[in-house]
Amino acid sequence: MKIVLVTDAWQPQVNGVVTTLVELVRQVQDLGHQVVVIHPGQFRTRPCPGYAGIDLALFPGRRLRRLIDESRPDAIHIATEGPLGWAARRHCLRRGLPFTTAYHTRFPEMLHVALKVPLSWAYALFRRFHRPSRGVLVPTSGVMDLLRARGFGNLRAWTHGVDTTLFGFLPEPRECAGLGDLPRPVSLFVGRLSHEKNIQAFLDLDIPGSKVVCGVGPLEASLRARYPEVHWVGVLPRRELVEVYGAADVFVFPSLHETFGLVMLEAMACGVPVAAFPVDGPLQVIADSPGGVMHENLRQAWSAALRIPRQHARDRALAFGWDMAAELFLSNLVPVEQPRRASRSRPHTLDEESAVLALQRMPVSQERHPLVE
Repeated sequence: MKIVLVTDAWQPQVNGVVTTLVELVRQVQDLGHQVVVIHPGQFRTRPCPGYAGIDLALFPGRRLRRLIDESRPDAIHIATEGPLGWAARRHCLRRGLPFTTAYHTRFPEMLHVALKVPLSWAYALFRRFHRPSRGVLVPTSGVMDLLRARGFGNLRAWTHGVDTTLFGFLPEPRECAGLGDLPRPVSLFVGRLSHEKNIQAFLDLDIPGSKVVCGVGPLEASLRARYPEVHWVGVLPRRELVEVYGAADVFVFPSLHETFGLVMLEAMACGVPVAAFPVDGPLQVIADSPGGVMHENLRQAWSAALRIPRQHARDRALAFGWDMAAELFLSNLVPVEQPRRASRSRPHTLDEESAVLALQRMPVSQERHPLVE
C-alpha cells in the first residue's frame, strides 16, 4: 500500500510529534508499505512566530496538490492542522478523496495560554478542520473524551510507542560525560520550553540534588536567566539524549495539557521513574502501573518516584511497543479508491484560511500565565 502522509511537523524540528511520525514511517515501511511524506522542507517557509525551530510552509496549495496527485496514493493521512494540513484537507474535499487525520497536540490550550485566544474559538476552528475526516486518530482515552465533549466526531483510538532498543534499560543511573559529576539525585525534564509545558512547576520545586533541562523553545532565554542553577543542555541528538536519560534518578513531567507525553515513555524505557500531575497523558502512560507517581503535589510525586525500582519503570515502557501502534495506524486508514458519496462538508474557505494565517501572525505574549506559574 502507498500512503501519503502530510505533516507540518517533520525533521529537523525536534518535538514529540516529529519523533512519533518518524518512527511511525519507519515501522510502516518495515511492514512492506510505501510512505510518501509531504513536509515543510519541500516548500518555501517562514518561522512560526514565537516558536524558534518550527517553520511553516508558505502558500503550499499548488505544489502540494501536485505531490499528492503524482503519488497516486492508496490512502491519505493528514497528521497536523498547520498550513500543509489545511491545504491537503482542501484538496481532498475538492477531489472527493477520503482521508484520515490525527490529534497530536492540544493546540487550543496552547493558543489560549500563549496568545489568549478563547478556547471556544480555537476548538471551533480545529473541530472544523477534523469534521470531514473519515477517522480522527486520538492517542488516549482522556483526549478522546475531551474531544467528544467538544463536538468532535469519527474519533478512533490509536496509541504511540517507544523504541525500547534505542532507549535501553540501565539498572542504575550512571554519569553522563556531557553533564559531569552532578550532585544527586538528578531530576530531569525533556521537552519544549514553552508556556503549555508548565516547566516552572518543575524549576520551582524545592528539592535536593540537581535539575537538568533538555530542550529549547520560546521561553528558553528568560528561563535560563531566571534559573541559573539549573543545568541547561539544549537539544541533543537522540543517542546523546539516551545518555542524559541514563544519568537521571527521576523524570519530572509537569505539563498540564498533553495528548500523550512520549518523553515519559523514553525515560521509563531507560529505567527512570516519572513524577507527574494526574492529568491526561500521565493518566494513560503511567496509569496504575508502578512505573511512576502522579500527585497534585508535584514534590510528593517526585519524592515517591525516587523510591520506585527502575525495573518497574522499564516494564511499563515495554507495554508500548511500536509494532502494535503501527498495525493500529494501518487499520484506521481509509482506501482512496473506496466508493463514497460527495462530502457534505463545504471546502475550506478563504475566511478560514485567513483565520489560520491570522493565528500564525499574532504576537506571542511573554507574560506568565497561571498555568505556568
